[in-house]
Amino acid sequence: MTNNLSWADFEKVEMRVGTVIEVNDFPEARNPSFQLLIDFGNELGRRKTSAQLTSLYSKEELIGKQVIAVVNFPKKQIANFMSECLVLGAVEGKDVTLLQPEKLVKNGLRIL
Repeated sequence: MTNNLSWADFEKVEMRVGTVIEVNDFPEARNPSFQLLIDFGNELGRRKTSAQLTSLYSKEELIGKQVIAVVNFPKKQIANFMSECLVLGAVEGKDVTLLQPEKLVKNGLRIL
């Protein structure tokens, strides 16, 4: 790879653990997606995002799942919805597999 980041660049990306507490359909999205409400603990609170997870996950199995998200991007308008964070996942074609902690951890913990 030739596009190397410095350690200082990496430290600017604020990835945190949060728990999905609400999932809604998002029919207005260009690609099949859900709207998620994620609890990042007392410091960051709850943040909304949309995620293209419909091919591998049901709404029911996402509730209570811990995820990892970037929380310091600017808000982004997606159709009629304002996304406040970016959930991380491994992408293969149209399938997105969520990244998550191996064990239950406190909401809001930073990923380094």
